[in-house]
Amino acid sequence: MTTARQQGTSSDNTSGNALVRQPVVADRFYPANPAELTRMVKACLQDAPEKRRKPTLLAMAPHAGYIFSGGVAGYTLGQANLPKTIFLLGPNHTGRGAGVSVWPEGAWRTPLGDVPVDASLAAELCGICPQARPDTQAHLGEHSLEVLLPFLLLCVPDLQIVPVAIGDSTPGSLRSVGEAIAAIISQNAGRDEFRQAADGRTTSQEQEDGKEQKERRISMVVSSDMTHFESRKEAERLDSMALEQVAALNPEGLYNTVRQHNISMCGVLPMTAAMVACRILGATRATLTRYATSGDITGDESNVVGYAGALVDWP
Repeated sequence: MTTARQQGTSSDNTSGNALVRQPVVADRFYPANPAELTRMVKACLQDAPEKRRKPTLLAMAPHAGYIFSGGVAGYTLGQANLPKTIFLLGPNHTGRGAGVSVWPEGAWRTPLGDVPVDASLAAELCGICPQARPDTQAHLGEHSLEVLLPFLLLCVPDLQIVPVAIGDSTPGSLRSVGEAIAAIISQNAGRDEFRQAADGRTTSQEQEDGKEQKERRISMVVSSDMTHFESRKEAERLDSMALEQVAALNPEGLYNTVRQHNISMCGVLPMTAAMVACRILGATRATLTRYATSGDITGDESNVVGYAGALVDWP
C-alpha cells in the first residue's frame, strides 16, 4: 500500500539533520500494518457527523487502545474542521524530561508515514514560554500523542505538528503555556490583538500590513482519557463534573475540580493550558461530542476507564 507519508530510515537519534520519533505502541494500541490500520481508523471515523462548518480551535480526544477509545476519537476528530498545523498536547505519563516538553524538529513516524514537526513554531513556543523546553526524553516512551496521529493523518493528510508533553502541574505554568500558544495562534491568524495589548502597540497600521500577509490557521488537539479504574457509575459521576467544566470552557474550574475530587483525568494539565488559550482567543463554550467507557467493550462495569471527546469552534 502507498503510505500517507514517505518513510525514512532515521532512528530516534539524529541521522543527518533528521530527528525522527519512532512509534512505541504500534501493534499494541493499534495495528502496525498500514492497510489494517487504515481500515480500523476509517471504521472509527465512519459514524462521525459531517465536518463542522466553523473551523475547530480545540479538539479533545482519548488515547487508549483503539478497540476501547477509537469510537470516541473517530467520532470527535472526524467532525473536527482542523487545519494542517496543530499544537498536539498531551500528558507526560512517564515523568521523564522537561515539565513542558516540546519536540523540537524532524518528524514522528507512524505506520502511515512520517508526520513533520513544525520546527519554527516549536522554537517560537520555547522562546516565549519560560517553562517550555526543547526535549525528546518526555516523548520517547509516551503513547498519548502517538495514538492520535493515524486519526489526524486520515483527516488532515498534509498534517504538521508541534508535539508538547505537559507534566508541570503548577497553575501559573499552565497559564503561561496557554498564553504563549494563544499568542502564536493569534499572530499567525492575523489576529494579533493579544500581543498588541500586551506591549501597548497601536493596531491600525499593523492591521493594514496584515492584509498583505498570508494568514495561517493553527489549532490545538489535546489527548486525554478520563477516570481510570472505577466502577462505571462512579466514573460517570466523576467525569460529569470534569466535563461540565470543559463544556463551560473554565480552565481553573477543570483544574480545581479534578484536584478536589481526585479525578484521574490524565490529560487535565494539557487540557487546562489549551482552555486558557481558547479563552484568550475569545471562545466561551465547548461541545461535548461523545462519552464511553471500556466497560462498553469488556462488559465489566466494575472497573472501567472513561473516554470523552470535545470540540471548541473558532469564535
